[in-house]
Amino acid sequence: MFGYYLALALRSLRRNPVLTGLMVLSIAVGIGAAMTTLTVLHLLSGDPLPGKSETIFIPQLDPRPASRPGQRPFDKLDYITAMDLWRLGRPDRQAMVAESEVKLRAADAGTPALMTQMLSTQSGFFPMFQVPFAHGGAWSAQDDEDHARVAVISADLNNRLFAGKNSVGQHLRIRDADVRIVGVLAPWRPSPQFYTLAGGSFAHGDTASFYGKPQDVFMPMSSALEVNGQHMQPWTCFGSAPTPMNLTTAPCVWLQLWVELDNPLKVAQYRRLLSDYASQQKASGRIGISETARLQSLPQWLDHNRVVPSDARLQSWLAVAFLGLCLFNAIGLLLAKFLRRSGEIGVRRALGASRKDIFGQCLAEAGLIGLIGGVLGWMLTLLGLWVVRQQPVEYADMIGMNLWSFLLTFAAAIACSVVAGVFPAMRASRIAPAMQLKAL
Repeated sequence: MFGYYLALALRSLRRNPVLTGLMVLSIAVGIGAAMTTLTVLHLLSGDPLPGKSETIFIPQLDPRPASRPGQRPFDKLDYITAMDLWRLGRPDRQAMVAESEVKLRAADAGTPALMTQMLSTQSGFFPMFQVPFAHGGAWSAQDDEDHARVAVISADLNNRLFAGKNSVGQHLRIRDADVRIVGVLAPWRPSPQFYTLAGGSFAHGDTASFYGKPQDVFMPMSSALEVNGQHMQPWTCFGSAPTPMNLTTAPCVWLQLWVELDNPLKVAQYRRLLSDYASQQKASGRIGISETARLQSLPQWLDHNRVVPSDARLQSWLAVAFLGLCLFNAIGLLLAKFLRRSGEIGVRRALGASRKDIFGQCLAEAGLIGLIGGVLGWMLTLLGLWVVRQQPVEYADMIGMNLWSFLLTFAAAIACSVVAGVFPAMRASRIAPAMQLKAL
């Protein structure tokens, strides 16, 4: 029966190619616009640590003294607080992180130095965030204690300095120090770059920078402070800082502490530890407020920082609204097309065709229009995503069509056309055969 409906639908579409083309174009343009923006939104709002994000937490505490109280804690910690929590806490894994700009070159090559981004952290960073390695591995916890001059580099930096070869054992010249490479990352691009995320609640939706590429160099926090400490910058200060600034003692927040807690009991214990520590620090007079101390999971942290750019959200809403307008246009065109065939439909009804047959044929016709519109909409989506990749935003090179968006494009096109065809098909199926035969 479906094949019969389909054959009739193909015949009907060939009868009026101009009207058919307008309906296909209406569906395709709406689907192309909607799927382009929804694909971008889907990629930007994804989970950066699938299956593990609920076990990753970031503690917050306001280090400001009683003379300068705040309403809520900063998105980063001062060094004293971070080190205290590092020593007191017993999570499954933990790591401090601080980003800074660094000047480096390959120690054994005559290539000029380049400026890039370095992440100062600890050995727990790599297993906690499931960072993949192409060569070598992370440094050890003992290297953190020994202030070892070791580093892990990104795949991009390895390609630039060592032509993509295994560079484990080679040396980098970072500032005035020689640093041995112990690991080279495989291509890795968390989206967003959650582990340095901060300040999103004050960005007013301008959060595209959160989707930048990861740092090129990773060094132990202990040795990075010795090698590049004078070039690290505070995120914000809440008191007078000496010049030159020593971030380990300055009244400034500039680093974050991430912890992994794999069950609710450990989460409750760490929250209690954080609350007790804040109360103790308030009693000693070092901080002014203890009530704002809190522990947020990674999903809560992403929500707190409103990571998805506001322009991506706005474009998605506008595209969906445009798709709605295209559907109304398609409904009008289908209704006009079906009603123009009132005489034909009346004759078929008089010859024994049921309302169900008429409805099925019209709906099959609408579905076929949707399928053709889906093919064209898929091509328009590819064009739209290519246009997005040309934009000067940090996430542009991440944008592409995956299997999810490919299948959804066709499903959405067929679903929209069928929905658009329901009302015209019902109207057509209710045409009275007697009136049409009388008119003939």
